[in-house]
Amino acid sequence: MSEFVLSCCSTADLSAKKLEELNISYIYSTFRLNNVTYPDDLGKTISYKEFYKAMEDGAETSTSQINQDEFKDYFREILASGKDILHLSLSTGLSGTYNSARLAAEEMRKEFPERKLYIVDSLAASSGYGLLMAKLAELKAEGKSIEELRDFAEDNKLNLHHWFFTTDLTYFVRGGRVSKASGFIGGVLGICPLLNVNDEGKLIAREKIRGKKRVIPRIVEMMKEHAQGGLDYCDRCFISNSACFEDARMVADLIEEAFPKLKGKVEIFDIGTTIGSHSGPGTVAVFFWGDERVR
Repeated sequence: MSEFVLSCCSTADLSAKKLEELNISYIYSTFRLNNVTYPDDLGKTISYKEFYKAMEDGAETSTSQINQDEFKDYFREILASGKDILHLSLSTGLSGTYNSARLAAEEMRKEFPERKLYIVDSLAASSGYGLLMAKLAELKAEGKSIEELRDFAEDNKLNLHHWFFTTDLTYFVRGGRVSKASGFIGGVLGICPLLNVNDEGKLIAREKIRGKKRVIPRIVEMMKEHAQGGLDYCDRCFISNSACFEDARMVADLIEEAFPKLKGKVEIFDIGTTIGSHSGPGTVAVFFWGDERVR
């Protein structure tokens, strides 16, 4: 069996330490903060604390997807070392990154016809994308082949749930996901929308909940309703947050109390600078394995 590399983009929102622990390779996205371009390198060049403070102070942010040439350079280095690649991309419902990776892969297969290079649309984002990568890393460590991992990702990605809320609608309004009128009214009433990612990998607003005290237990209820095995859920749970660790910790505590058979403790990560450029500070997201996602 040929040696292969399990690969993702930095938008999987796992820490550098976690990715190293899982033996996962990754390629950086880029973002702009006040017209200066930075790599989304997991908080190395600019810390998450500095990034979200800048956003709170009114900084303008934007992002660029990884282009075809960047993927070619990244893939070429790995393939030239004699290793195959299974790369999962950020959801096509949120970005065109998958298409860039797919086109790059077509060219690399011509350059390295003896190597295997598979590209999978994760239909996932942030640490949900990361949770899928963690599962694949476990299977790889068990000795599963690159094709078995590819097939598992394709067959199970819609069972990966993403539920999240935000306490600040500013950035959803700015990105056009919430109208200015709804954003204004929501701000006055203290609305914390509860959203998820659907079967097309797109963000969908599901409920409008008034106040953080109500939305925190509600997001845990969503896990109770959808998790595989219900309260007997025995797999991993990841949470990501943007400059609101205390809120994320409150959610994690409730989950650990409700699901005594969890595989380890809930792991909390930072929402990276690419995803965070669109969500802004004040977002908490919960990820777990559950029933099949719907439209």
